[in-house]
Amino acid sequence: MPTNSRQNHLQKIAPKERLPNWVKPSIGKASELEKVQGLIKKHRLHTICEEGRCPNRAECYSAGTATFLIGGSICTRSCAFCQVKKGSPNKIVDDLEPERIAIAVQQMNLNYVVITSVARDDLPDHGASLFVETIASIRKIIPSIAIEVLTPDFWGGFSDKAIAEKSQRERLAKVLNANPICFNHNLETVERLQKEVRRGATYKRSLGLLKAAKELAPDIPTKSGLMLGLGENYNEIVQTLKDLRSVDCQQITLGQYLRPSLAHIPVQHYWTPTDFEKLGEVAKNLGFKKVRSGPLVRSSYHAEDH
Repeated sequence: MPTNSRQNHLQKIAPKERLPNWVKPSIGKASELEKVQGLIKKHRLHTICEEGRCPNRAECYSAGTATFLIGGSICTRSCAFCQVKKGSPNKIVDDLEPERIAIAVQQMNLNYVVITSVARDDLPDHGASLFVETIASIRKIIPSIAIEVLTPDFWGGFSDKAIAEKSQRERLAKVLNANPICFNHNLETVERLQKEVRRGATYKRSLGLLKAAKELAPDIPTKSGLMLGLGENYNEIVQTLKDLRSVDCQQITLGQYLRPSLAHIPVQHYWTPTDFEKLGEVAKNLGFKKVRSGPLVRSSYHAEDH
């Protein structure tokens, strides 16, 4: 076997990376996991819980929380950490998806829903209207339900920076006018690692989006999240927290990056539970009103605990 072919073969059969003993996914109720997975399949829906292989999905389902992925399952960005499929989505949007999500939410007896989406740079409004339609459909059936949104940066489509910023703000305003209980946009990593980790997104654009969200809707809390273990150091994490507070971001999640497959960016470091505890205290001291910090914490982990 030629050397290159042999190396590729070995890479495919390489064992999964050994995880530290403190990285243990919660089990939750198997019956609840099967129930939710069945409903998702029945209604032809997507959740980031399943698409991203979240380690907490059984626990969240049992607690009455789920994160729906709208706009299909193919993302126009190609972030190095993400399990979601990348490519060119079908430009024909599924107009019945919001209604099917609303029915599933009702059947799942959810009390808190997080709506996120793949990046849809191919659509005129980058998918902002999909959030609005989904929120409206859910509230039509369950008026009192709490809905959080986790959006992409809504950036792109124009070479002129001023026009691009204006369009981003208009797309953002469309979503905020639907009055979600929380607006979430993840910074994902420190400034130095943005280009390597978040292809197509930038640190300043994301901070700008969070800043604009507070300007457009001061009463809606803003939230962001960081994955640790990609090569950042302690001081860079603290600086990122400070940068988020400078745009009045009020909630933060800190979790350990876990490599979905050998095709994704490798883990450089496993931060310990003690590290996460210390960083959580730093975040609280900086003024974040809600902090979730731990190896298995994800963007929507215990999102319902406001």
